[in-house]
Amino acid sequence: MDRWLQKGAALAAAWVVSGAFAQAGAASLQIATKTCPGGVQGAAYAGCLITATGGAPPYTFSVDGTDNYPPLPEGLSINAATGLISGKQIGGQGTYIPRIIVTDKAEAQASQQISFAINGANGYLATIFPSNSIFHHRVDEATTGLPVDKSPAAAIYHGYLSATVKPFFGGAAYQSFPNGIPAFWVPYNQPLVTVTTTEYQSYFTSGPIPANAPVEGTSQSTGDRHVLIYRAAGGQQPPALYEMWEGIYQDKQWTDSSNALWPNVSSNALTLQGKGTSDAAGLPVAPLLANADEVIGNGTPTAPNGVVRHPIRFTLNHMLNYWVWPATQTAGVGQCKSSSGAISVETQISQAHPPASCTMTGPAGEIYRLKASVETPACAETSPQAAVLITAFRHYGIILADNGDSGGLIGTPDARWNDDDLSCLRSLTLADFEPVNVSSLIVSNDSGATSH
Repeated sequence: MDRWLQKGAALAAAWVVSGAFAQAGAASLQIATKTCPGGVQGAAYAGCLITATGGAPPYTFSVDGTDNYPPLPEGLSINAATGLISGKQIGGQGTYIPRIIVTDKAEAQASQQISFAINGANGYLATIFPSNSIFHHRVDEATTGLPVDKSPAAAIYHGYLSATVKPFFGGAAYQSFPNGIPAFWVPYNQPLVTVTTTEYQSYFTSGPIPANAPVEGTSQSTGDRHVLIYRAAGGQQPPALYEMWEGIYQDKQWTDSSNALWPNVSSNALTLQGKGTSDAAGLPVAPLLANADEVIGNGTPTAPNGVVRHPIRFTLNHMLNYWVWPATQTAGVGQCKSSSGAISVETQISQAHPPASCTMTGPAGEIYRLKASVETPACAETSPQAAVLITAFRHYGIILADNGDSGGLIGTPDARWNDDDLSCLRSLTLADFEPVNVSSLIVSNDSGATSH
């Protein structure tokens, strides 16, 4: 027995000399840099030098590439030998908290999570589609006279009415990842790259989508990974909107599970009925996002003076399995009937000539406005960003765009959002909204143009 104890002691001593010595080195090795500067999307990054102390130089620097942490903001990279983080153009937006790793000569490692706060640059989103588009049309009754939509299909399903409005976007990171759906501006002459679609509909097989295009949730996400690209007008080309769902960049090309294209967003053309887009409702994603540029306006994050002039996309746990204009597709549940029988699911229904009954409510594309009778929450007095958005709820409403958490309001990630301020939106529930009948505005079923 004593011999086994002696052998165990010898092994333990050997471990201390070999393995534990490396562990001791790892304990003394550390990343000295604790913070890095933020930046602005579309601009060059000021740079951040990651330094280390202890251990056994020379050091090698890297970024954790597992799904547990985000990468650096799109457009930034780290020099493995020097630790310098740099980038000629920041593509990402929002707050990223990647895990930076240093490895020394003895292969000991130390790590440090460092925050990168990136302001968005999304003012161009307000220019997508003409001013007479339904996507820019007020829907408050006092200004427009548009009535409540009394169709059996229209109301938000009663089981969802108690759900609060929840901002699924913000300034702080969500579990270290940027919170929201990003968008990116590129010039008219942005080079085209190959795009391969693997699952659903495809509108384009190449697009002006750069390597530093931001991905929803970053490339480390296992979620929707929307990629939204606005190509500016120029070179005798109109402005265009390219959108991808589940976008992945690899080997200098992109793959996605579905995509959509609006080749001229200075026109009111909608996508084809029933074909779908990167959004369940067949709607464009980018121009219906809440974004910090339009909320802040010419003011500051703490004193915004902007105006939101479009409905903001939101989700319900389940949409109805039909759509209304201006949507062009759906993915939902339930069935409606007319006076003559069942209406085929996954088809368009009319607000002007509604179905007789439905087993579910809330069609894709329905716009809901904050009721005039609902008072503005008291917290809005000290929550100026939320106050701007609440005004938008009254004037332009929210538009049902996808399945998800009921009351989920979708916007861009941006370091300028104040999450405490935005939490005021949770004072509202879906019961505070009413469906709007916009059928009198329709010029053409395939156009987003409004008649007045």
